[in-house]
Amino acid sequence: MNPALLEIMPLAAQNYCCSQILLLLALRAQGVENWPLVRAASGVCHGMGASGLTCGILTGGCLAIGLYVGRGREEELAHDRADLLVTEYVDWFRDRVIPDYGDITCQAVLGEGKPDMLRCGGLLAEGWQQILTILTEAGIDPAEPRE
Repeated sequence: MNPALLEIMPLAAQNYCCSQILLLLALRAQGVENWPLVRAASGVCHGMGASGLTCGILTGGCLAIGLYVGRGREEELAHDRADLLVTEYVDWFRDRVIPDYGDITCQAVLGEGKPDMLRCGGLLAEGWQQILTILTEAGIDPAEPRE
């Protein structure tokens, strides 16, 4: 079994959605807890507020990358390639999902079903692996929190 799935499945069993799971994986990689951030990610669960729109694997992946490269505090600057790294993930997701599902929406990926890790778990694991690849290729250590 994919090692990422071994981390994902217990989180899914605790009823975290895809976007929250990707953030939890990023936070765990950094050895950090940030429950308000995880809570905030619930707003993009199940296709943006359970609307079936943009898939949480896409939105959660963008949030996870932003955790490493985005601007937070007033005195911070974003990573010089922040937008490019997020765009790289978006492009990967579109290229990976559209041929199989026709669109990047939660509704397209699920069809008429509801969120289901049997259907989404593999794609979620691929998304996490892609995030790790994007970060490491940019010289960012996923285990290092951004201060």
